[in-house]
Amino acid sequence: MSNFDAVAVARRVLNTEADALRLQADALGADFVRAVDILGSAKGRIVCTGIGKSGHVARKIAATFASTGQPAFFVHATEASHGDLGMIGPDDVILGLSKSGEVRELADILAYATRFHIPLIAITASLDSALGRAATVVLELADGTEATAEVNAPTTSTTLQIALGDALAVALLERRGFTAKDFKTFHPGGKLGAMLRTVGDLMHGADQVPLVTPDTPMRDALMVMTGKTWGIVGVQGPDGRLVGVITDGDLRRHFDDLVTHTAGEVMTPGPRKTVPPGMLASEALALMSDPPPSVTVLFVVDEGRPVGILHVHDLLRAGVM
Repeated sequence: MSNFDAVAVARRVLNTEADALRLQADALGADFVRAVDILGSAKGRIVCTGIGKSGHVARKIAATFASTGQPAFFVHATEASHGDLGMIGPDDVILGLSKSGEVRELADILAYATRFHIPLIAITASLDSALGRAATVVLELADGTEATAEVNAPTTSTTLQIALGDALAVALLERRGFTAKDFKTFHPGGKLGAMLRTVGDLMHGADQVPLVTPDTPMRDALMVMTGKTWGIVGVQGPDGRLVGVITDGDLRRHFDDLVTHTAGEVMTPGPRKTVPPGMLASEALALMSDPPPSVTVLFVVDEGRPVGILHVHDLLRAGVM
């Protein structure tokens, strides 16, 4: 084992699989377009199936479809023969995975798809296999060598299967115009869910927004600023739009004769940093952090009118940071 070089092995594996991925990308064409059309036009769900390593990949692809808003689930090829075929309906599409395409456990699913005219998309290395012949469309795996060439264990082939599944999922979501806000619906928990929440989800409502008019005496403006505890007060014009803000910096600049002024005389006109309620919380965080200057509080406005207020602590509590 003294001559064993783990890094060299890892690089060989990664390069082998990367070369195969490039071959796969170059080989894509009309069959891939047809597969996307079939999947995207399905009235039912995408049923992913396989056995062994291909089964594990099929389960992952089903999860990726589902997380991007495309109804999908995994059916184990063996369990399908023992009652789970009943889970597959006439409006569904079957996505079958097998490198050889000759796995006997898939036979009942292939027969079922043929009998009930259910579209079948195959991901296989063999067009002339049982799976390839039964398929409505075949996505043929590129002719790349397995990373464990001497043992021929599934490595490169499963990488290609996963990559094709990802390619299908991304093509489908872009075809539908699926956005980060849609993605949030399927990922409400954890860090990802927090990053996909909107300002409107986290903001404090209109009753919590500190507001005065331009002719409000600063003595009264200070009372509003202190009472709402945000360390800031907004100045609202006659049409309800936010025309300025008063911060600690403004107070310091007018410290000597502060109480002789009105809010309109002290304010900083036209706040540069406001956010709409539909903005992603992660985008609001970036705006807060982006100088000059960085801020801890943002007014939430709709067509220029304040509808809420957002503090950096709200983002902290939600797990956005």
